[in-house]
Amino acid sequence: MKSRFFPLFVTFAIFTALYIFCYTQYSSFGSMRVVCNLLRNNAHLGIPAVGVTFVILSGGIDLSVGSVIAFTGVFCALMIERQGVHPLAAFAMVLAIGTTFGATMGAIIHYFKIPAFIVTLSGMFLARGMAYVLTTDSISIRHPFYLKVSELVYVFPDKGRFTFAAGAFLVVVILGIFVAHFTRYGRNVYAIGGNDTGALMLGVPVGRTIITTYALSSFLATFAGIVLSLSKRSGDSTIALGAEMDVIAAVVIGGTLLTGGVGYVIGTFIGVLLPGVIHTYLTLDGSLSPWWIKIIIGVLLFGFIGLQKLLSSQTSVLDMIRLPQVARGSASSGD
Repeated sequence: MKSRFFPLFVTFAIFTALYIFCYTQYSSFGSMRVVCNLLRNNAHLGIPAVGVTFVILSGGIDLSVGSVIAFTGVFCALMIERQGVHPLAAFAMVLAIGTTFGATMGAIIHYFKIPAFIVTLSGMFLARGMAYVLTTDSISIRHPFYLKVSELVYVFPDKGRFTFAAGAFLVVVILGIFVAHFTRYGRNVYAIGGNDTGALMLGVPVGRTIITTYALSSFLATFAGIVLSLSKRSGDSTIALGAEMDVIAAVVIGGTLLTGGVGYVIGTFIGVLLPGVIHTYLTLDGSLSPWWIKIIIGVLLFGFIGLQKLLSSQTSVLDMIRLPQVARGSASSGD
């Protein structure tokens, strides 16, 4: 097995073993009700996680997604309830704002060579601050459009409810997989994450790709905010606090290397669902504190970071072995 597939294999093996264990304890894990609940309850994390996957694949980081989600909900609530704007028009406006916000961060990172951690941390405070400036109250949204969207539900025979949020999550994951592996942009992202200098020498538009990547991340975070507001029918400036950490944890647990260049959207999908499975088990068990989920995720993170370090060390050793061989081969060709 190639080393770049190993973290994904480990993630899949852990998820499969955990789900089988949960099923042996509670047969309800075999029902579509649990599956649909996992998709619906984690959609607001899974959608931005796809965008953050592209950011980390390019060698960057995005800490602003949680705040963008909160700002989106508040903006939509104010525009719809107090300004009388139709929800679709409000969605178009906030998506444009969110995408521009991400593109601006990407441009600052690329042109001014400021670390992504600092820029997106500033973006996190800026977006959250703007949400608080707009309002500190939770605003209910009672527009008929929201009611119609909430009624878009497919009910399985076992009463599993496949909602709009679950469908949006799956569509974003499928599109993310397609973009990552079947488009030039996806190949450029992998190339920049692997070696940005080499990618530039090969003609990859590094600046444009980085700006597009951060714009995509903020676009998906904004879309997640819209999906969350549709699910909760409200906007709240305190929502999604710390969501950026949960998103990054899901991406790392999903097998994406923090150094960039290696990772898969399908791994992120599994990484998002993994805490959801643990949370569902703890809820059904009832005898364990729900805070155990944080401890388990912390242990998994330590394990995957250690695995990444081990794989990186092996790659470095292999490169050191190959270099003299390549040099001797070049010398022989010269002779």
